[in-house]
Amino acid sequence: MIKQPNVILGNDKILVTMGKKGEIFGFFYPRRDYAQHVEESLACLQIDNRLIWTNNHEWYSTQHYLEDTNIVITELIHGTGIKLNIQDFAHQTAPVMVRKYTISTERDINGTFFYYSNLCVGEMHKKNSAFCDSDVRLLAQYWQDNYIGIIATPSFEQWQVGKAMDTIWWTNARYDMEDGRLHNNKEDIGYLNTVVGWELKLKAGQSREIVIFIGAAPKRTQLYKMMLEIVHEPVANMLENSRQHWINRLSRKNIVKLSFLDDMPETKQQIIEAFNRCLLTLDLLNDPKHGSFVAAPEFDHDFEMCGGYGYCWNRDVAEVAIALLNAGYPEYCEKFFDWCRRTQLSDGSWFQRYWLDGNTAPSWGNFDNSTQIDETGATLHAIYIFYKSLKGLEKAEFLENMWITVLTGAEYLMKRTIYGLHDSCLDLWESYAGSFAYTSAAIFAGLKGAASLAKAYSEPGLASRWLERAEFVKNTTIEKMWLEEGYFAKCLADGKLDYTVDASIIGTFTPFNMLSPDDPKERKMIYSMIDYIVNRLSVKVNGYHGIKRYENDRYIEGNPWIVTTLWLSKAMLTLADSLRKEHDNEKDISKLLQSSLNYIKWALKGTTSTGMLPEQVDKHKGHPAWAIPLGWSCALMIDNILLLETFSEEKGNERI
Repeated sequence: MIKQPNVILGNDKILVTMGKKGEIFGFFYPRRDYAQHVEESLACLQIDNRLIWTNNHEWYSTQHYLEDTNIVITELIHGTGIKLNIQDFAHQTAPVMVRKYTISTERDINGTFFYYSNLCVGEMHKKNSAFCDSDVRLLAQYWQDNYIGIIATPSFEQWQVGKAMDTIWWTNARYDMEDGRLHNNKEDIGYLNTVVGWELKLKAGQSREIVIFIGAAPKRTQLYKMMLEIVHEPVANMLENSRQHWINRLSRKNIVKLSFLDDMPETKQQIIEAFNRCLLTLDLLNDPKHGSFVAAPEFDHDFEMCGGYGYCWNRDVAEVAIALLNAGYPEYCEKFFDWCRRTQLSDGSWFQRYWLDGNTAPSWGNFDNSTQIDETGATLHAIYIFYKSLKGLEKAEFLENMWITVLTGAEYLMKRTIYGLHDSCLDLWESYAGSFAYTSAAIFAGLKGAASLAKAYSEPGLASRWLERAEFVKNTTIEKMWLEEGYFAKCLADGKLDYTVDASIIGTFTPFNMLSPDDPKERKMIYSMIDYIVNRLSVKVNGYHGIKRYENDRYIEGNPWIVTTLWLSKAMLTLADSLRKEHDNEKDISKLLQSSLNYIKWALKGTTSTGMLPEQVDKHKGHPAWAIPLGWSCALMIDNILLLETFSEEKGNERI
């Protein structure tokens, strides 16, 4: 079942996705991509002889992050006068999620507070086992080397280990809750569900706190040790440690003041908050052990409507890593490029996508004609950008460590571009086969970056050869794919040009710099591309315009995307930045700044209530759509905000 989260939280060891009412959608351990152990996990009240599930439509909910943290606050209000405040956060160091429930009421209540779970430990239903240790009040479910445990303070008073099957309903934990009393079955195997409970008696105006700990471990003994220690830690200390951890993390960022937006304080504050949220989100999507990033927490595990998102794409992460570098976090680049060195294929390319540990992931890109050559170009381009940021011995050591990776990657690009245009392959959208302007631009940037690295490595022959090929790729792409109408064709396939306008053609300018605004002819091309994208791909929603991927896009109803919209915005800001060198372009600069700011505002209006950026925005309702949050979207938002900050440095208030 597809479940799109409204919020995520986690630490170095776990990643948790949740709905708007605090229900857990996903619990990933030991990696962000595998395994996902939860089918359902949420609270329920048994009051007035009926069950009131906390994800029921009867609850009015609000949800937000505690400022500058990944701590989630969910408020639930029921029409009967019952209120729930849920504080959710990950323990600072242990693979444990802490769920602090505060139940308050405006009337007398007499019933039971339940915490229900339908787990699929190890992403396996059929062969799970579960037990409740009544001596220490620990409930655990396990499969092979995956143990998920639940413990609480105060200790739960009753429990049921049941079968999540209607055929034997009398043992099913969900049905056992209906009368407010559980049968306390201690263990079972198979397709299981479990519940723990507390008697709940409150007078009007009273409240009660129940803290639930959900932890993961590879062995039973480790689970016991960890959970029995955690349950005795003061919750207030855990919360404060978590808060300080995230605040300290953000304290290292490059400061964004956006002083040129001083006369627009609300917009300024929203953009600064978005900058922080994107940094905090990307930290949760990063695998700290391996250095890779998951594109988005997986929400379509069975590939019902897509190929899944819980994997690492080099192309996406190349932009993510560089965005984080520019924001003040170079360590992500260091680890990611080491991961790239280890995952590169023998022919010098990179696979379509990977599991976070570097193993090749489920793919439809297993052959030369179905691979994505832009993945390799984008990776080499990013390696060069990171190299330029280094100094001294660190710079020399990085090049030495990465040289074989660069050499084999560049030679792969040479092999695939003998005739200037690259060999037929899949586009970045993984939908069409042919030759593409975006892929050509990625190859150009990859070869040009590799040439600079070869020169630094005292390989002038290779540097000259790769640079010559980069220019050949550029010139051939312009010659064969630039249309007299004023934009690049979507693709060239079987000798025919596809005249569809595709937002990815802006990649020829940013991020790959194949076209330069410093060249008058190429600047004119950039302006023309921007106009075509705006005129052909704009979708009005939420009072502004977003940009869809390409004309007649039918994927998830052809919604506008955050990435494509922020690409366009970034192109406008980059162009405006280049125009600052000329002092008679104030009008053009102001227009570009205003347009880019409107696109950024559009993206901010499409976030979840907690500020997470999705992949798409529903073109009918204006809600965040599909993958939530998307790391690529976060990277582009960071890029845009850092570019905006460069205009603050010149105090250009009059331009907006």
